[in-house]
Amino acid sequence: MKVVVEECNPEWAVQFQQIKEELEEILRGVNYLGIEHVGSTSVPGLVAKPVINLSIISSRADVQAAIDALTSKGGYVYEGEMGIPDRHAFRKLGAFPTRHLYVSVDRCQSIRNQLGVRDICRSDPAVRDAYGWTKLELVQREWRDVDQYCEAKNDILVWVLEKAGMSSEEREQVRQLTTTATS
Repeated sequence: MKVVVEECNPEWAVQFQQIKEELEEILRGVNYLGIEHVGSTSVPGLVAKPVINLSIISSRADVQAAIDALTSKGGYVYEGEMGIPDRHAFRKLGAFPTRHLYVSVDRCQSIRNQLGVRDICRSDPAVRDAYGWTKLELVQREWRDVDQYCEAKNDILVWVLEKAGMSSEEREQVRQLTTTATS
């Protein structure tokens, strides 16, 4: 399977904003802390798969209300935690742009990982470029599936998280979660 990675597209920020506005309407009346653009499309200048990644950050007590609203009013299909504790995944068939949507418990490992990678890649061009170069190298290979490609990024992601200030224990936890989730 060929994984597609594209040059940074300024339209990704616009697409995020449009999806965010849709989600705000769907979540009207639900308590949540924020909707974050995460993943490579959230970083200006970074190559990425053309998929908008979003995370709705919620208190643990409000997760179920968000799940209910997304599935009943938003047309999203709930996929569970998919091996990543406190990160609830959703898909929406036929949605454009393609998106990966999560409801993440505030301060869980997954959201700290997503925000850490995003923020260091936004603030440090050397880290962003090293991550982008590695992704471009990896997409030259044939992969069984996208999960295999994602697992192959573990080493560079752990390095990026180190640059973001994550402890060695947190980085090892991320490596184990990523490996488990893609196995």
